[in-house]
Amino acid sequence: MPALANKTYFNYGGQGPLPNASLEAITASWRTIQELGPFTADIWPWLEGEVRSLRGALAALCGVPPERLALTENVTSGCVLPLWGLPWQAGDELLISDCEHPGVVAACRELARREGLSISTLAVKGLRGDLASTNASVLEALGASLTPRTRLVVLSHLLWNTGQLMPIKAVAHRLEQHPRRPWLLVDAAQSVGSLPLAEHEADTGGAGAAAVADIYAFTGHKWCCGPEGLGGVALSERLLAEAQPTMSGWRSLAQENDQGSAWHQDARRFEVATSCVPLLAGLRRSLELLEAVAPAPERLELIQKRSQQLWHGLSQLPGVHPLLEVPPPAGLVSFVVEGAAPGDLVSQLGERAIWLRTLDDPHCLRACTHITTTGAELEVLLTTLAELTRPT
Repeated sequence: MPALANKTYFNYGGQGPLPNASLEAITASWRTIQELGPFTADIWPWLEGEVRSLRGALAALCGVPPERLALTENVTSGCVLPLWGLPWQAGDELLISDCEHPGVVAACRELARREGLSISTLAVKGLRGDLASTNASVLEALGASLTPRTRLVVLSHLLWNTGQLMPIKAVAHRLEQHPRRPWLLVDAAQSVGSLPLAEHEADTGGAGAAAVADIYAFTGHKWCCGPEGLGGVALSERLLAEAQPTMSGWRSLAQENDQGSAWHQDARRFEVATSCVPLLAGLRRSLELLEAVAPAPERLELIQKRSQQLWHGLSQLPGVHPLLEVPPPAGLVSFVVEGAAPGDLVSQLGERAIWLRTLDDPHCLRACTHITTTGAELEVLLTTLAELTRPT
């Protein structure tokens, strides 16, 4: 991974580094396209095989059948394209957690403006304790926030700002009991590639989080360490029965050359038009490399080992306070430093080739650990933080 050379990197939640093997796979794909001819009879079977292969890999990752998986460019398009195609009625209510990414919130606000919908807030930002108490509190807050008009709940699987894990399966079960069965939209930007998804099915005797959400949107460039510009969205069967494309193109159609052609009956109706095919090979190779290290549950254990080591180390530094009261459930470690401006600290760390980021709400710093993070790198970060925050 060239991006990990000569630096200490903790920004996996923003963008994961691309392995050399994945970069080479992208280059080889470009070369194959040109050798076959970018628009010839020879290219189409090969292109179809590339798309089918990655769709299958991502569907298996999410624990859903391939017909419920649409390829997208990013999390936002994975959320917006199916969301805006649902049959809304004026007065419907959108219940959005207070830890959602601004990109998703902005899309929901614009949807509400256009369709005459209302927006209310599901409070989860203050949930910083163990998972058992967090799960109970989420369900309690959900029960108090649902109204007869609630038509959609928006809740990330792994909160991008506090790093807390949300009980998506329990939330989905609660929504099934609501008279209107609100749709559940899950921002999975921080969960796909870091949390085991399909494996949860065997562990719990039921479908995993990606399989029970109506919209489970993710990107390949964060924890999957794939190229930017490629992601996916897992869609429920009932959403596929009710939603129509927001944007449409030749890939949305069951028969491209038929002027009266209808949409695909599966998730492909939310794929629009021409995309960068070589990126498929890059993401597929990154997924293969991750799986070669260990199965997803074991990879999470590696991620947790480092994140918990960092959490304990931060807790021992004077004036440094992790947001979570307990060791993090995955690789996101957010913290505040008394008397220090987060932006200034990030700049000072960057001058020493240590890279993490600031967040605005809550105003804090965030460091991410992945399977590539080493104990030595954590010591570098902790030692440097101790130096920079030592009273003068």
